Amino acid sequence: MTTESDWHLSLVRPVTPRTPEGCEECLRLGSPWVHLRLCLTCGHVGCCDSSPLKHARLHAANDGHPIVQPLEPGENWRWCYVHEAVV
Repeated sequence: MTTESDWHLSLVRPVTPRTPEGCEECLRLGSPWVHLRLCLTCGHVGCCDSSPLKHARLHAANDGHPIVQPLEPGENWRWCYVHEAVV
């Protein structure tokens, strides 16, 4: 499902990844991750829902920053954690 009119898109800002080398929390904890998600509000880099600790989802819930995009090259989509949809 695509939600083109998702009001959360108003939270998107130009960002720079804070930890482009990996998930911010996993790097601190020494935990593995599967894929990386970039918060489009603040630049937080978190691990995806397939990763053991799901830090991107936790960041979205705790900080109110629901829109992310993949940090992997060649992937070009955005996800809203609130609506569980591509935006």
